[in-house]
Amino acid sequence: MKPRNGWFYVNVTATMTAPLTAADRCDRCNAQAYVRVVLPAGELLFCAHHAREHAPKFAELATHVQDETDRLLAEHGAGAGAAS
Repeated sequence: MKPRNGWFYVNVTATMTAPLTAADRCDRCNAQAYVRVVLPAGELLFCAHHAREHAPKFAELATHVQDETDRLLAEHGAGAGAAS
């Protein structure tokens, strides 16, 4: 998988936050979380839809963004996340 450039795309390593699991839920809608936003005072978890919706705001505040939305294609096929 070719790494992407930019603040929203990071590679997860052992020294970073643990990978998200099916037990991690979106703080907005309780769907499976694919994005972790680390803030100075804690963290928020988002599904892919809500991560896209709130990205402009948390981009200003986040100290780290762990984006695992590429797993959607691998787990659910080409139609995953197509609707905005």
